Amino acid sequence: MITDQQALATLIAKEEIRELALLYSRGIDRQDLALVRDLYTSDGTDSHGESFKGTADELVQWLKQGLPHLRYSGHHVCNHLISVCGNEGEGEVYTLAYHLAPDGNGGVVEDLIGVRYLDRYRKENARWRFSNRTVAFDFRTVRPVAMPAGDAQMPANDASYAALSSRLFARGPRA
Repeated sequence: MITDQQALATLIAKEEIRELALLYSRGIDRQDLALVRDLYTSDGTDSHGESFKGTADELVQWLKQGLPHLRYSGHHVCNHLISVCGNEGEGEVYTLAYHLAPDGNGGVVEDLIGVRYLDRYRKENARWRFSNRTVAFDFRTVRPVAMPAGDAQMPANDASYAALSSRLFARGPRA
């Protein structure tokens, strides 16, 4: 029989893991790669289908190549199912990834991807982190769109950095 204390500890772990997934989306969309790296264990790995497979450090280098070209990036977390057992866990995160990207001909395409992150989590240095993140692509729709008005987003200058003062919303690792 599960005690109230065990149930509470599991609930707290699940909430910390949910925040981990949300911070990943924030790190990607704000191009805060120091934050993204901090979300993985020291031996963490990532697999984005045929596009990328490697360590968390290699993931950051891969992201540095592609993210700056996006006019907009938004990873919108939907369902998140989590299982926790002690200092390890696993989960499935449904996400809609929406991008405005150059089409290579001076225009812009809208790139909408149905993504599921199949995660393994581990508590390391008193914080939950990804030990392995595998991306399953359920669908992808790419279509041309009109060039958005105004300048492209500058993720490092996002309004949230000025408007929100909690450490949770600051750039870089959570320390």
